[in-house]
Amino acid sequence: MATGVNRKISAASARAHTRRPKKPSSFQLPSGILRTTLAVLFIGFVAWAYQVIRPLPSKICGSPDGPPVTAERIKLRDGRHLAYKEHGVPKDAAKYKIIFVHGFGGCRHGFGVAENLSPDVVEDLGIYIVSFDRPGYGESDPDPNRTQKSIVFDIEELADQLGLGSKFYVVGLSMGGQAVWNCLKYIPHRLSGAALLAPVVNYWWSGLPANLTTEAYYQQRLRDQWALRVAHYTPWLTYWWNTQKWFPVCSAIGDIFGVLSHQDKQLISNIASKRENYAAHARQQGEFETVHRDLNIGFGSWEYSPLDLENPFPSNEGSVHLWHGDDDLLVPVTLQRHIAQNLPWIHYHELPGSGHIFPLADGVSDAIVKSLLGGK
Repeated sequence: MATGVNRKISAASARAHTRRPKKPSSFQLPSGILRTTLAVLFIGFVAWAYQVIRPLPSKICGSPDGPPVTAERIKLRDGRHLAYKEHGVPKDAAKYKIIFVHGFGGCRHGFGVAENLSPDVVEDLGIYIVSFDRPGYGESDPDPNRTQKSIVFDIEELADQLGLGSKFYVVGLSMGGQAVWNCLKYIPHRLSGAALLAPVVNYWWSGLPANLTTEAYYQQRLRDQWALRVAHYTPWLTYWWNTQKWFPVCSAIGDIFGVLSHQDKQLISNIASKRENYAAHARQQGEFETVHRDLNIGFGSWEYSPLDLENPFPSNEGSVHLWHGDDDLLVPVTLQRHIAQNLPWIHYHELPGSGHIFPLADGVSDAIVKSLLGGK
């Protein structure tokens, strides 16, 4: 007699067996729409990126939305204006006439030699000094075509329009020191003498030993290493790099106290209120045509190297002096030593314990000017 086996089937199992299998979705985005969507996204990204890296327009002094003009200015041959400030004895009575070139983030006021010269030295030697705002700074019009050479012609035209004579002295501090190198290259016949004070060194200049520049470069803060790489290799990103909020920007722009020596901090504390006013005035037309363009030009590709220069005064009719502090945290002293050793016509002055803004120290500006004028 046959016996049956009774199997109980759960409701869930029954549903599983009776459920119809799902058909795969047959919806696909048409290829034309997909390509169009990707193209729109790409164009949108490019437009966004362009807006991000595109510098804001400068607020030109004297324009309806720009700062007022308060300085004496000359009009250059290309139509730009150059603001200047005169110091010392009257120009017509001066025995020595000096043009001072300010540094990174500076202007015709402030950290110059003129403000720190003793009145006795000025009067006894008959010294006239004119400082000026480099293009884009202070009340000088920006120069979108600025190069190493163009600043030289600005200096030469300033001298001619002010009637300084066929020859004059030039003194440059920090980034202004690069302008002095350029004067030695392009208009040595117009110079009576030159002084470079803590001049900024371009790590990519030919003639600098690779081991020396590598060591000096990596002594910088990481944020500054990257800022200089951007300025040298991708200058079109300099504005974005130094205005974005994701990474630390160049110390000289965003955290200057992080790269000042002990002496620098003491000196700058003595002029704290003036410094704030001068810094705001220096960049009042915008940052791109001032500090950002300084980075691009100062650390870009040069058409010559200062180490290739020849003595501009072969008959000792003038002299060139290079001053540097051995505790300068912005510009490594090792590079200046190498430059001075390879240019024997340079009179090199190294200041023990001094930082980057040593001209503010008592008596230093007097010593700089006296040595420039032949030990007067």
